[in-house]
Amino acid sequence: MAIDRVLSCGRYILGEEVESFEAEFASYCGVDHCVGVGNGTDALELALRALDVRQGDRVVTVANAGMYSTTAIKAVGALPLYVDVDPATMNMDPDALAASVSGNVRAIIVTHLYGQMAEIPHLMRIASAAGVPVVEDCAQAHGAHLSGKRAGAWGSLGCFSFYPTKNLGALGDAGGVITRDPELAKRLRMLRQYGWETKYRSVLAGGRNSRLDEIQAAILRAKLPHLEDWNEQRRDIAKAYAERLSGLDLSGPSQFGADYVVHLYVVRTPDRDQLAEELAARGVRTEIHYPTPDHLQESVREMSGDNPDLPVTEQLSREILTLPCFPEMTSVEVEQVTEAMRGVLG
Repeated sequence: MAIDRVLSCGRYILGEEVESFEAEFASYCGVDHCVGVGNGTDALELALRALDVRQGDRVVTVANAGMYSTTAIKAVGALPLYVDVDPATMNMDPDALAASVSGNVRAIIVTHLYGQMAEIPHLMRIASAAGVPVVEDCAQAHGAHLSGKRAGAWGSLGCFSFYPTKNLGALGDAGGVITRDPELAKRLRMLRQYGWETKYRSVLAGGRNSRLDEIQAAILRAKLPHLEDWNEQRRDIAKAYAERLSGLDLSGPSQFGADYVVHLYVVRTPDRDQLAEELAARGVRTEIHYPTPDHLQESVREMSGDNPDLPVTEQLSREILTLPCFPEMTSVEVEQVTEAMRGVLG
């Protein structure tokens, strides 16, 4: 029905479906503005451009989140300043941030990794004291909330991917940026379409073609009312994992509150590669999110030349393993995974 609605209208880019989804998602997140864009990485890049991050500026971020923030930082010509993560949450370590914020830092990207919100109140206090704006990477945290405030509503800008596998996913690439600031929203709307102030009149440098299309917006509108239920189903799966895997030689999530929407269920074990191989032999597919930290990627080393000291990040990359977790997963499938795990780890 949603797609038929778009096809019968005949407008496919930046029409009523996009406007309606932007309003509905902004309301859901508790902010005033949402700007739909082409994908989540564009959302991060355009957020930095909206904050006027430029060539040579420093942007603080983490190195364990799959190169997405790094890609956006590189796209605007800035330089990533990596800080280490907390070993328990695997999110940005507030102490590491406090030690790294200085006068040459232009922005901070805080990633809510795996659907677990970072210690955002603490991080925001540090950023505020330093006078540095925060961009939240919420690509894995749709619907998470802490102290009555949604992921994305804490910083100056909150960036979302609506890739099909996300907690709220379209049927292709799609993204969005939320904010309370009307001026930032205005700049984002210009930047997503060539820097146009009016049609064919480009006044803002750094503009590009990054527009959420009508069909994807219509699909997201249809799915948004189900997001809370889907997130609760993910939590139920995570709770079942935690209960059935207790006592094994691995660590995993143990708290399942509203600040954790279980985009990925990630465990840690010193024998990660062997465990993955033996699970595959038992018919259980796993993934690694993510095997190579950003600062060790060839493209980043060529760009920066920095050699940050990130012992926790590097250790995590050798130990993390992602187990299957999605709302449609049945109790039988959960049992299959946990039985295979217990068969390997005893």
